Amino acid sequence: MAKIVEVLPTQKELTERSLTVVLEKMQTAISERGQSTITIAGGGTPKPLYEAIASQSLPWEKIHVFWGDERYVPPDHPDSNQKMARQAWLDQVNFPEENIHPMPTEAGDPAADAEKYEAQLQNFFQVSAGEFPVFDIILLGIGDDGHTASLFPHTEVLKVRDRLVSVGNKDGNPRLTFTAPLINHSRCVLFLVAGAGKQTAVKQIFAPKGDEMSYPARLIQPSGELWWLLDRAAGDEVES
Repeated sequence: MAKIVEVLPTQKELTERSLTVVLEKMQTAISERGQSTITIAGGGTPKPLYEAIASQSLPWEKIHVFWGDERYVPPDHPDSNQKMARQAWLDQVNFPEENIHPMPTEAGDPAADAEKYEAQLQNFFQVSAGEFPVFDIILLGIGDDGHTASLFPHTEVLKVRDRLVSVGNKDGNPRLTFTAPLINHSRCVLFLVAGAGKQTAVKQIFAPKGDEMSYPARLIQPSGELWWLLDRAAGDEVES
């Protein structure tokens, strides 16, 4: 695993740097494999990145977008990660609908929808049961509690090792989420972290020893590159 840590002075510069990294990874993937697979995150920090990507002139037909987690709400719900990404990026450009792969959330059964998305991933990547797809880029953030995707502290999903997609839990509310092993098979995992409220979690995640059940982002140790891009407020005590 190659680990790269950069602390940028402001959130604006964090967005600019993340855009550079994402575009480079996309272009490499398209050049080497004919397409780019990117898994995107929810939350406020990556939204400016999606808006910036939308301002680019890219071969959208060669880019496939997936989600690493999703609240179990309809796609038009204000809390939907899919809705945010569509408004910020996907609906702003001529993006092929067949290249957009949202997590299903309307069966009324989170476990069934998790299995459905897992089957979609297996079909797209042409992998068998027990094998893990390899994404080009997986974007992640962290919460003040050290969670990432919908891998929340002290929840059962943290122990799942034999699934691609499972059901996370936030205060009794189900969420669909990539499992830690799936994330760790990515060619590049890119954490975007902003805000002083993240400092404590960042310190625990970066500590030489720590508890993955308490700070689940510690579970993310990909076989490819691991990027941490932080603004100064979040990464004040991190050595870049």
